[in-house]
Amino acid sequence: MSLLKTVAVSNNNIQLPSTPGKFKPEKYQPYNHFMIHRLRLSKLTLWSSIFLAFILFFFILSPPSPSPSPATNTRQSWGGHHWEKRVTNSARTNSDSGLTVLVTGAAGFVGFHVSLSLKRRGDGVLGLDNFNRYYDQNLKRARQKVLSRAGVFVVEGDINDAALLRKLFDVVLFTHVMHLAAQAGVRYAMQNPHSYVHSNVAGFVNLLEVSKAANPQPAMVWASSSSVYGLNSKVPFSEKDRTDQPASLYAATKKAGEAIAHSYNHIYGLSITGLRFFTVYGPWGRPDMAYFFFTKDILKGKQITVFEGADGGTVARDFTYIDDIVTGCLGALDTAKRSTGSGGKKKGPAQFRIYNLGNTSPVAVSELVRILEKLLKVKAKKKVMAMPRNGDVQFTHANISRAHRELGYMPTTDLETGLTKFVKWYLDFYSPSRKKVAPSSSW
Repeated sequence: MSLLKTVAVSNNNIQLPSTPGKFKPEKYQPYNHFMIHRLRLSKLTLWSSIFLAFILFFFILSPPSPSPSPATNTRQSWGGHHWEKRVTNSARTNSDSGLTVLVTGAAGFVGFHVSLSLKRRGDGVLGLDNFNRYYDQNLKRARQKVLSRAGVFVVEGDINDAALLRKLFDVVLFTHVMHLAAQAGVRYAMQNPHSYVHSNVAGFVNLLEVSKAANPQPAMVWASSSSVYGLNSKVPFSEKDRTDQPASLYAATKKAGEAIAHSYNHIYGLSITGLRFFTVYGPWGRPDMAYFFFTKDILKGKQITVFEGADGGTVARDFTYIDDIVTGCLGALDTAKRSTGSGGKKKGPAQFRIYNLGNTSPVAVSELVRILEKLLKVKAKKKVMAMPRNGDVQFTHANISRAHRELGYMPTTDLETGLTKFVKWYLDFYSPSRKKVAPSSSW
């Protein structure tokens, strides 16, 4: 029999398995085995080449992935001996009676001023901030540099990072937490609602969890908001008034924070004080606030939009100067009693307080514009419009009798005096040699 016939016969004798694992191929000639193996190898090489070519083509045409935001790429920026040394040095007090305070949102507007004031009076201060992109990061970095020169180290990280918070509490025995980190702004909630829940609710719970597990537990003071009064028509707003009608998602998350804080106080013995801020303004302020972007647009000769209430009613705010707010924050820290829990277990009733921090003198937005025109020596180009349904309320007015009685809080700065200080800072900080910031917007 010829070799060709042998191969043909051998191929005809090969059977496919009927049951997996039980197939035993019959013996066949070496040449036939070589030919089949070569054929399979050629097909594999062909398909592999096609696949690799497709991957290469896809990779070349695909755009590069965007860089992660600072808030999502902070896990690798902390830890190590040098980092721990900076943390402990920043948190060291100048006296045995000094407080040791973790300030969240330290590179933010209020957090920046509170951190500086605490450090200047000799307390130990450690900052925490995620430097998110809600508004211009250059302003936050500038604040960070000022804090660094004052001896305050701002850890770059997020309050939702439980591992980072636990590490900070392991390195430093905090007596107090000043929680000012939050997603701010009423109107932005309509664009990015999840950021408010992530920061103002989930982040707050994360911080409370780490705080209640500490031994001993720190006393906590945190920033609520006057927005919790929502659609309440009774003025001035009192801490005893209803707060179950929020007009915005931002207000709802702050109201939720107050309820959550109360539950941790009740269950775990955390000493908690909530501060309802009323329209804080001043140097180093937030670019999304009306007085800030009004100043920017007036100087540029751009038109500003001034809202009016229903039927032409006045829109007014209880503008509160930053130094007065800081005084209230420090008063709350100094009068905060110790938490009664230890390691997450309550040993007795703990202090729980809510205070309004306002100026008690609401000012119409039209008057705000008039003062800015006077200070800037520029006539504003105004466009008056009815207030849209975007979560803003027409009027805010704080009753501060409780804060005055229990914290010694009494604001001393009127709007024109405060705006004079702000304008001086603004003109210095945003000189022609600096890059202009603060997006255009309306009140």
